[in-house]
Amino acid sequence: MSASKSTEEVKPFRISKREVWEAYQKVKANGGAPGVDGCSLDKFDEDLKNNLYRIWNRMSSGSYFPPPVRAVPIPKDGGRGVRILGVPTIADRIAQTVVARRLEERAEAIFHNDSDGYRIGRSAIDAVAKCRKRCWKYNWVVDLDIQKFFDSVPWDLMVKAVEANTDQPWVVLYVKRWLRAPLQHPGGALEKRDRGTPQGGLCSAEHNPPYEQRWVMRSAGDKAWGPAISGSSTAHNLREACWAHKLASQLISPVSWFHSGSSSVTISV
Repeated sequence: MSASKSTEEVKPFRISKREVWEAYQKVKANGGAPGVDGCSLDKFDEDLKNNLYRIWNRMSSGSYFPPPVRAVPIPKDGGRGVRILGVPTIADRIAQTVVARRLEERAEAIFHNDSDGYRIGRSAIDAVAKCRKRCWKYNWVVDLDIQKFFDSVPWDLMVKAVEANTDQPWVVLYVKRWLRAPLQHPGGALEKRDRGTPQGGLCSAEHNPPYEQRWVMRSAGDKAWGPAISGSSTAHNLREACWAHKLASQLISPVSWFHSGSSSVTISV
């Protein structure tokens, strides 16, 4: 048995060095700006071996704690304020990718075929293409949106969705830590949060789709109306095309009922 393999097996969490290496390759391919530490990909690569070892050692030991997320204000169209984009550090993006890949193994197999947000080989463009095609076949469309989803989504519901899609305690542990990581605004001020997740990080991309897939109306709609409706969705938007106005009206009811008990989630129809 090699010394490297022996070291991996005595760690509390079984995360291989290959997983960290493959996560780094994915982050490297995607590029991106530095986080709060100012470390670019080029700078990270200058001490690549030690940087990757540090990530693996801390993650497999349970001692990895994410740094604050750099907040970047992005103006919204039409002067409607700003959207806060979260930029994790390079090292944190690699750690998030390790967790994301583990979640993908389970989540990809159970996603609805019409769910296109944050999925391998899919994008919001695919959802738009489906809407464009189906608008010629159906007479009515129900357009749903979770208002300020990334700002207000409850942590407990997101954690439950992650727990339902993994048997690895370290995946849940690190998702909880990423949720609690503060935002660092320009100027250095730290903002602590008790809900929501910064839009832009891989963590938000990976634990939002499982939350979305737990919508009761998604499966209830399929079972109740079958081919009479056809939908497409991303992380916080869903569009259902229906043959008749009556079906469109009936579809809205279970959605409103399902979210009526949550004061922190608002549905716009």
